[in-house]
Amino acid sequence: MEVPMFFSSAPDWDRAGEAAIAELPRRFAQDGLEDGAFALVALRETGARVDGFAHRGDWRCYPCSLVKSFHLVHALHALETGRVAPHAEFDRAMRDMILWSSNTGTNYLIDLLTGTTGDTLLSGPAFDAWVAAREGLNRWFRDLDWPEFARCNLTQKLMDDQRYGREAQFAALQGGYLNALTPLATARLMAAIFTGALPLSPEGLARAQSLLLRDRTSPDAALPHFQVSEFLGGHLPDAARIWSKAGHNLWTGDPKASWFKHDMIRIVAPGRMPVTFVLMTQGKRIADEVPDAFPRIGRFLFDHFADAARLQAAA
Repeated sequence: MEVPMFFSSAPDWDRAGEAAIAELPRRFAQDGLEDGAFALVALRETGARVDGFAHRGDWRCYPCSLVKSFHLVHALHALETGRVAPHAEFDRAMRDMILWSSNTGTNYLIDLLTGTTGDTLLSGPAFDAWVAAREGLNRWFRDLDWPEFARCNLTQKLMDDQRYGREAQFAALQGGYLNALTPLATARLMAAIFTGALPLSPEGLARAQSLLLRDRTSPDAALPHFQVSEFLGGHLPDAARIWSKAGHNLWTGDPKASWFKHDMIRIVAPGRMPVTFVLMTQGKRIADEVPDAFPRIGRFLFDHFADAARLQAAA
């Protein structure tokens, strides 16, 4: 059954998307972009409507740090509803989770949102209760009734090394209960942050947008952890404003979670409607050996969709 879409279809946007999918593997094959190992969602905002195109949009794969954008929205809602009391460490963790993609900051927020901690082994009812509490990360998004989220999982902490204790137990459930997202779920979240289709106040939405904004004039902008120079925003024109969150895994010890590189980026440029691209990829070469592949792909997408994103096309 076809998954209901949160965007509209437009002939010119569809044509641009199909042409991009035909061109991307030819142009970037030498960089490791392979048919069957990448997915793309492209959106444009035409006033109150969002037009979209998806290639392998239901690809369920390891999302790396893209999950942090979901935790950002959940954390802001928890603050607004009083589930979490505001405090400076919460703010610092939320900022670093997005700005620098801090795993430690992310895990601090996960503990606060779920009332869990990761530590020694558990068994029986104690482990079951712990799992049920951690599943609150998924329940919050499933309560939004987004069909695109149905096969996703946000419950695992972000690790720089192997898992131990109850974290290892949890990740081993069901033969491997790793985090997972689809490009469509990721694109829907990014669109919702800017269209307001989330249970957040205007102030909460503005805060999410502010944290995702990448200031490319910052002295830190060239650093890889800033998530611009080696991702889709790396070669965009200076006049373009970007909001983004990237994810990147090299070898983790688990083949199911290794060699992924992703980015979700919203671009606003003079004379153009806002556009969003979600690119998710797998492969050792594109993830590890060609750091400028994503910046060149990002510039290709920006240029390729230019005509279909010009403001006069909004009618």
